[in-house]
Order: sequence, then C-alpha cells, then structure tokens
Amino acid sequence: MFQRAGTFLAGIFSGLLAAGLLFLLISEPRGQPVTLTPPPTLEPLQVYVTGAVNAPGVYALRQGARRQDAILAAGGPLERALLDGINLAAPIQDGEQIHVPLIETAVAAQRSDPPLVRTPDIQSRLLNVNTATASELEQLPGIGPALAKEIVEYRRLHGPFTRPEDLLAVSGIGPAKLDLIRNLISVP
Repeated sequence: MFQRAGTFLAGIFSGLLAAGLLFLLISEPRGQPVTLTPPPTLEPLQVYVTGAVNAPGVYALRQGARRQDAILAAGGPLERALLDGINLAAPIQDGEQIHVPLIETAVAAQRSDPPLVRTPDIQSRLLNVNTATASELEQLPGIGPALAKEIVEYRRLHGPFTRPEDLLAVSGIGPAKLDLIRNLISVP
C-alpha cells in the first residue's frame, strides 16, 4: 500500500512539475526587457600648445594624455625649445595651455630680473660654481642631478673654473645652457 501511495505521489509531483514548465514556456514574458547600453564615450581633452613648437594650436587628446603627448601633437619642440621647466610627464587637463619657451626668451627674462642687475652686492646673490655643492648647482635652470655631479667631478679633476666659458668643457653644457646660467653664477 505504501508503495502505491509513493508511486501515486511521485506521479502527482511529476505532473505538477511538467505543468509548471509548460506554463513557463507558453506564458507571455512579464516585466521590462533588459537592454544593454554601450559604455559612455569619454570626450577628448582640448589643450592649447603655444611657443617653441612646430605647429602651435589647439589639439584634441585622449583622456589620460600627458604634456609630452600635447607637445608631440603640436609637431614636437623646436630645436631651440627649453623643455627643462616643463614637467612632460604631468597629465593634462581639459582647457589647459602648455607654453614651451625658447631658450633665448628664458635667458632674456633672466637678464632682466631685478636680482641680476649688477650692484655692489651681486656677488652674494650669484652661485659660485667653484664652491657650490651638487644640490646647490641643481637650483640653476637646466642643471639636473647628473649634470650637477658632472660639474663637481670636473672641478675636482681639473681644478677651479676661472671664467664662465670654462663650463663648456663639462660634458652636457653647451653654449645655450651656458647662456641660460651665465648671469646666475660666479667664478671668482
């Protein structure tokens, strides 16, 4: 008797399961259909590149672009461009202006700065390249850690500099870089 009741209950369960599946298959779908939307498209950044580049102008760059990307988009820097004061690795912001100065312009600006006007106490404001440490030399425009060490090493091997032009013998210092620092240094 228990066996017949078990078979009967199994049959009812199977019938209900089949009816439920059949109902799901033939019934109309309910609710809202799911629609996939494409991810939002990021607007390009607009940056204005001026100064010592081959093609100054406004350029559209991808999100996450760096200042170096902007300068390259403007045709790259001119040969006389002074890039030392620009952080090329910095990310750009929409609407930013990046100005690349000419070496001559930077030198002229330095020459017109009030601290560079010759006065009796000018020696106290100039950096003595014969006694300056590498970290002090790094404060000069265009002189990074490696070049500062080169200057100190050259001075150690060859003795003190007697005139600013002696710095041209240091590997990495050319006429343009010397002009950039000439009014900021002394060689007593």
